[in-house]
Amino acid sequence: MSSIPFKIAIFGAGRIGNVHGRNIAEHRDSEVKYIVDPYLEGAQQLAAITGGMAASEDVVLNDSEIAAIAICTATAAHAELIEKGLKASKAVFCEKPIDLDMDRVNEVMTTVEAANAPLFLAFNRRFDPSVLEMKARILAGDIGELELVTVISKDPGGGLPISYLKTSGGMFRDMTIHDFDMARHIMGEDFVTVSAEASALTDPAIAGIGDIDTAVVTMRTASGKIAVITNSRRASFGYDQRVEAHGALGTLRTENVPANMSVLETADGVRRSKPLFFFVERYAQSYKNEWAHFVDVLKGKESPSATGEHGRKALALAEAAYISLKSGRRVAVDEVFDKKSQVAAADQEMPGLQ
Repeated sequence: MSSIPFKIAIFGAGRIGNVHGRNIAEHRDSEVKYIVDPYLEGAQQLAAITGGMAASEDVVLNDSEIAAIAICTATAAHAELIEKGLKASKAVFCEKPIDLDMDRVNEVMTTVEAANAPLFLAFNRRFDPSVLEMKARILAGDIGELELVTVISKDPGGGLPISYLKTSGGMFRDMTIHDFDMARHIMGEDFVTVSAEASALTDPAIAGIGDIDTAVVTMRTASGKIAVITNSRRASFGYDQRVEAHGALGTLRTENVPANMSVLETADGVRRSKPLFFFVERYAQSYKNEWAHFVDVLKGKESPSATGEHGRKALALAEAAYISLKSGRRVAVDEVFDKKSQVAAADQEMPGLQ
């Protein structure tokens, strides 16, 4: 029996809005009704691709046919749109993060807790096929009791515009936030302490704005399990995305996805294709899987895999990492909530980066 597709409104017609818009339009149980973007031409272009129409925020929030909104805007607009969507009884699919400020995130969570509609936070890497398989095997006990999780995440060479980095919230909140969530997701336990080391090595301009581009973060759970995150804004060979879970009985590991599967073997050696270079290509299937999961949430078949609370906890790890980076010590995650003045101090001045 066929079902009536859920009608969706997309806020933001940029790059990630286009990714989600196409997936929404292609899913048999969802359709794009509206695109909202102050850049009208961009909204109209995405509407033409997805079969929707450009509209205003008020039209969307007052349309009883809209089952959910997909927030694909710049971060600064996320918190307010989440609140407006939930108060209008729309389910909300939102790109990470909720906000860059923990106090603002806590305000939003008050609305989330009182809402009669769900919030899904789009940590898409949870839905990568290899990660889905890893998590399933861990839960099945294939590697025994988990002891150590390692997340390696390096962006391709070339870097991001300084204009973007100035408003990104810093590498731990912008880039590593995915890895904080991944480490929590794979470990299945909360981390209680964080220790960070970082530098600016790829571009003097990054150091000039007080940001970092190279980092290692170590985290520990209350039971003593450990996770290590390794980050860089520069990987000359492509997009480096690997996860390893080590347990009492063995290890599970995800590998980079190559541009193609051809392998040349000669007397001179073995040559393989480099990893995919762009995150949209690397995580194309994860975005599709993520939207399929959200449709199941709308159907009532599943609860959101990644919630606002998951986003809040990932941001807390980022804040703890900044405190550690400034102070040079291991930091209890509770300090983020109990001593917000330390977070403010960490934001005002980064340690000397050479």
